[in-house]
Amino acid sequence: MLNNRAHLDLLGVERQAQASGRTTSDFFPGERGRQALADDQQVISGGPPILAQEKSNFASEGGVRWSLTTKVPLHDLDGNIPARADVLSRLPLIDYRELEVDVAKSTAFLKQKGMRVHLGGIGKGYAVDRASAILRGRGFNDFMIQSGGDLYVAGRRGDRPWRAGIQDPRGPEGTSFAAMDLTDSAFTTSGDYERFFMKDGHRYHHIIDPDTGLPATGSRSVTIVARTATLADALDTGIFILGPEKGMALIERLNGVEGVIVTSSNNVLVSSGLAGRLVVRSPPTDAP
Repeated sequence: MLNNRAHLDLLGVERQAQASGRTTSDFFPGERGRQALADDQQVISGGPPILAQEKSNFASEGGVRWSLTTKVPLHDLDGNIPARADVLSRLPLIDYRELEVDVAKSTAFLKQKGMRVHLGGIGKGYAVDRASAILRGRGFNDFMIQSGGDLYVAGRRGDRPWRAGIQDPRGPEGTSFAAMDLTDSAFTTSGDYERFFMKDGHRYHHIIDPDTGLPATGSRSVTIVARTATLADALDTGIFILGPEKGMALIERLNGVEGVIVTSSNNVLVSSGLAGRLVVRSPPTDAP
C-alpha cells in the first residue's frame, strides 16, 4: 500500500523499485500506477530532471527519501561575496510590480532590463500540490509527497497519523528537534542551513532580504503548516525575511496557518494553534 511507502516522488518510483529489487506495481498497483506516472510527467518542467537522494529539512520516522530536482548553477555557493556597491546598484531591479503577467496568453514580461525571475520560492510547493491532486484523482487516500523541504500528507500512515519532524538548523543532517502528527496538511520549511557558506564566522545563505540585498538575519528556520504546499512554501520564505516577531504575528492572523520559528538567537516560537500538538524533543543546537 502507498501509505507504507513514505517519501516517494512519482517520477522516482520506477528507479526506486529497481534499486530495491521490486517492481513498480509494488508502489502503484496496476493501471492506476502507470497512469499516475504518466500524468506526473506534466507536473514539473523547465530543466533536465535528475533523481537524487538528498538531504532535507524534513526528518521522518523511517522510509526512503527521494526527490525530483533540476540541475542549477552553483553561483550562490562559490564563497565569493559581491562588493557592496554592486549589490546596491541592483536593488532597484527588485520590484514585483515590474512583472507583467498575461493570464489569457500565458506569458510573463519583465519591464526593466537586467531583471530576472524564477519560481524558487513556490515551485516545489506547487509541484507537491499537483502530485497530490494526481494521487487523489487515482483513488489514493493515504500518502506522503516530499520535495526538498516541502511535503504534503494525506490520510494516515497505517493506524496512526503521519509524523513530521522539524530539522535542527544547527544539528547533524536528518536530526529533528521537534515533531508533530499531521493529516491532510502541507508542511514546509525555509532555513539558512541548506545552501550557505561560512566566511569570517558569518553565515551567508540563499534567502535574501530584498531591502538590503543581504541574507536575512532574523531567523534560522521557519516551518509552516497550511492547507496547500504552494501557500506554505510562499509563506515560509516571506516570513523568514519578515523576521520572527512580525512573522509570528502574521501567522496568528491567517486562518488555517500555523508555524514554528527558530530565531537567530535560537529561541523557538510556536503559533497558538500548535499548542499541545508540537512535541519538542530537545532544544535546537546553538551555533553560528
